[in-house]
Amino acid sequence: MDTFWVGVAFVIFLGLLAKFGVHKKITAALDSRGEMVARELAEARRLRQEAEKLLAEYEAKRKAAEAEAASIIAAANDEAKRLASEAETKLNEFVTRRTKSAEDKIAQAEIQAEAEVRAAAAEAATRAAEAILRGQMAGKAGEAAFSTGLQEVKAKLN
Repeated sequence: MDTFWVGVAFVIFLGLLAKFGVHKKITAALDSRGEMVARELAEARRLRQEAEKLLAEYEAKRKAAEAEAASIIAAANDEAKRLASEAETKLNEFVTRRTKSAEDKIAQAEIQAEAEVRAAAAEAATRAAEAILRGQMAGKAGEAAFSTGLQEVKAKLN
């Protein structure tokens, strides 16, 4: 019988709850909670779309920056190759000029050495001829022929 009275008390309790409109308050609270969740979901969707848009913008900026960096690197490489080529050309020109200058100096030295050898040979030939002629031509006739011959040789050599 106790269960009977528990059942009756429960029905009376439910009736009081219905009389005071508790079920409406619970429904209203659940509805407001649902609306709040719906607003939060809408806000989350909006924020997600905004974040995706920002991500796409930054991706585009990153790609543009990478492309610009690649073009800068390519330009720097081209400039370095150009400078290396110019340096090599200038070095080759310098080596050519130095080689030509050295060859010119060697040619001048050869000409000068040849002139000095000729002069020394002429001087030695003159002395040898003088010694031979002095030995063969003794006396006044020899001295006159010698000085005439010496004058002729000097005139021809110079």
